[in-house]
Amino acid sequence: MMVMASDKRVDIGTRVVGGLAAMCVAFLMRKVITAVWTRTTGKEPPAHPEDPQVALGEALGWAVVTAVGAEAARLLATRAVTKRSQARHLDQA
Repeated sequence: MMVMASDKRVDIGTRVVGGLAAMCVAFLMRKVITAVWTRTTGKEPPAHPEDPQVALGEALGWAVVTAVGAEAARLLATRAVTKRSQARHLDQA
Protein backbone atom coordinates (compact mmCIF):
# COMPACT_ATOMS: atom_id res chain seq x y z
CA MET A 1 0.00 0.00 0.00
CA MET A 2 1.42 3.37 -1.01
CA VAL A 3 0.85 6.40 1.19
CA MET A 4 -0.24 9.41 -0.84
CA ALA A 5 1.34 12.82 -0.31
CA SER A 6 -2.11 14.25 0.45
CA ASP A 7 -2.57 11.77 3.32
CA LYS A 8 -2.48 13.99 6.41
CA ARG A 9 -2.25 11.12 8.92
CA VAL A 10 0.96 12.28 10.58
CA ASP A 11 0.74 11.63 14.29
CA ILE A 12 1.90 14.09 16.93
CA GLY A 13 4.92 11.93 17.82
CA THR A 14 6.19 12.13 14.26
CA ARG A 15 5.75 15.89 14.27
CA VAL A 16 7.64 16.28 17.55
CA VAL A 17 10.49 13.98 16.50
CA GLY A 18 10.63 15.65 13.11
CA GLY A 19 10.81 19.08 14.70
CA LEU A 20 13.56 18.03 17.11
CA ALA A 21 15.52 16.36 14.33
CA ALA A 22 15.17 19.47 12.17
CA MET A 23 16.45 21.72 14.96
CA CYS A 24 19.43 19.47 15.67
CA VAL A 25 20.37 19.15 12.02
CA ALA A 26 19.98 22.91 11.45
CA PHE A 27 22.29 23.57 14.43
CA LEU A 28 24.90 21.17 13.09
CA MET A 29 24.55 22.54 9.58
CA ARG A 30 25.18 26.06 10.84
CA LYS A 31 28.40 24.83 12.47
CA VAL A 32 29.48 23.22 9.20
CA ILE A 33 28.56 26.31 7.17
CA THR A 34 30.51 28.51 9.60
CA ALA A 35 33.59 26.28 9.26
CA VAL A 36 33.34 26.21 5.46
CA TRP A 37 32.83 29.99 5.33
CA THR A 38 35.88 30.57 7.53
CA ARG A 39 38.02 28.21 5.49
CA THR A 40 36.85 29.63 2.17
CA THR A 41 36.97 33.35 2.97
CA GLY A 42 39.80 33.29 5.50
CA LYS A 43 37.73 35.15 8.09
CA GLU A 44 34.91 34.52 10.51
CA PRO A 45 31.36 35.04 9.24
CA PRO A 46 29.70 38.27 10.28
CA ALA A 47 28.24 38.00 13.80
CA HIS A 48 25.77 40.78 13.02
CA PRO A 49 25.20 40.95 9.25
CA GLU A 50 22.70 43.77 9.73
CA ASP A 51 25.50 46.02 11.03
CA PRO A 52 26.29 48.75 8.46
CA GLN A 53 30.01 48.18 9.11
CA VAL A 54 29.69 44.73 7.45
CA ALA A 55 30.05 44.89 3.66
CA LEU A 56 26.72 44.39 1.91
CA GLY A 57 28.04 41.55 -0.28
CA GLU A 58 29.39 39.71 2.75
CA ALA A 59 26.15 40.20 4.70
CA LEU A 60 23.99 39.01 1.79
CA GLY A 61 26.30 36.09 1.06
CA TRP A 62 26.19 34.93 4.66
CA ALA A 63 22.40 35.34 4.82
CA VAL A 64 21.85 33.32 1.64
CA VAL A 65 24.30 30.55 2.52
CA THR A 66 22.93 30.08 6.06
CA ALA A 67 19.29 30.28 5.01
CA VAL A 68 19.64 27.78 2.17
CA GLY A 69 21.82 25.44 4.22
CA ALA A 70 19.58 25.48 7.29
CA GLU A 71 16.37 25.06 5.30
CA ALA A 72 17.81 22.23 3.21
CA ALA A 73 18.97 20.46 6.37
CA ARG A 74 15.57 20.97 8.03
CA LEU A 75 13.76 19.66 4.98
CA LEU A 76 15.93 16.54 4.70
CA ALA A 77 15.66 15.76 8.41
CA THR A 78 11.88 16.19 8.46
CA ARG A 79 11.44 14.06 5.33
CA ALA A 80 13.62 11.30 6.76
CA VAL A 81 11.61 11.17 10.00
CA THR A 82 8.29 11.23 8.13
CA LYS A 83 9.42 8.51 5.72
CA ARG A 84 10.55 6.30 8.59
CA SER A 85 7.28 6.90 10.45
CA GLN A 86 5.18 6.09 7.39
CA ALA A 87 7.17 2.91 6.77
CA ARG A 88 6.63 1.88 10.39
CA HIS A 89 2.87 2.49 10.08
CA LEU A 90 2.71 0.47 6.87
CA ASP A 91 4.54 -2.43 8.50
CA GLN A 92 2.02 -2.41 11.35
CA ALA A 93 -0.99 -2.36 8.98
